[in-house]
Amino acid sequence: DNLPYFSMSHGGGGGSQTGSHLKDGAIDLIAGTLGGVANVYAGQPLDTVKVKVQTFPHLYTNWYRCLTDTFKLDGIRGLYAGTVPALAANVAENAVLFTAYGYCQKAVAKVTGRADLQDMTVAEKAVSGSFAAVFAAMVLCPTELVKCKLQAARETGQTITSSSVIKSILKERGARGFFVGLSPTLAREVPGYFCFFGAYETCRSMLTPEGKSKDEIGLARTAASGAVGGMALWTAIFPADVVKSRMQVSGGGSFGALLLKIAKTEGIGALYTGLAPTLIRSCLASGSLFVMYEESKKIMGNLF
Repeated sequence: DNLPYFSMSHGGGGGSQTGSHLKDGAIDLIAGTLGGVANVYAGQPLDTVKVKVQTFPHLYTNWYRCLTDTFKLDGIRGLYAGTVPALAANVAENAVLFTAYGYCQKAVAKVTGRADLQDMTVAEKAVSGSFAAVFAAMVLCPTELVKCKLQAARETGQTITSSSVIKSILKERGARGFFVGLSPTLAREVPGYFCFFGAYETCRSMLTPEGKSKDEIGLARTAASGAVGGMALWTAIFPADVVKSRMQVSGGGSFGALLLKIAKTEGIGALYTGLAPTLIRSCLASGSLFVMYEESKKIMGNLF
């Protein structure tokens, strides 16, 4: 984790404190960016499947059939539809998320009187993740909106590109149009990242051999912890993600009204449509994300 809060707060003058905070923030930013890239390339095909089955339940009743049909009709490019905005979304989200997470940990540690970030409880780290998610949601919503529209292009009968989608949104709704789905994004991210970081840190603690620190558990255990964290996130918040996908593909609506409509007309099960491929994707993507994040952070910490 980051440098101990105590040493940064009580060692040296104000300049050295500021320098330490900036260095930690820069390392978290770069590590989060690299983690976001790994996250996208590991999980994009199954993310495309998730969006399709969430948005067009009348066309796709089976996620595996959706996967094979998309590959047959659109090829590998179809499974990686929306990769550019997905990269923008994930790189932006994870860069902001992990940078904010580092600073939020320091803030929570100060409030709870922790002298060292290593002494923080799992609950305190999970709360730090929830606070960080608010900042991440602001950059995620616009880029994910474009991604969802590209992923659903064939089903909506459109031939579109990232630039054409951006121009269309600006023309029809202005800058506010990029924040369609912000309410369900926040409803998803804030509790989701409590579960994400909580499950990740719990798993890391359980997998740490006696006499070693969590930073010494190795790649396989880090990946396993990340996979558990990702599955915990998506299982907890999947209904909000279903509503978000439909709002962003259709172009609007009310979060609460659409949530109730889906539950009433299609059943509670419809709010979990696409969960299976999402959990599989999350194992691959979140495992890759945390391996890249933790290892690159460790390397940069040693270099700088």
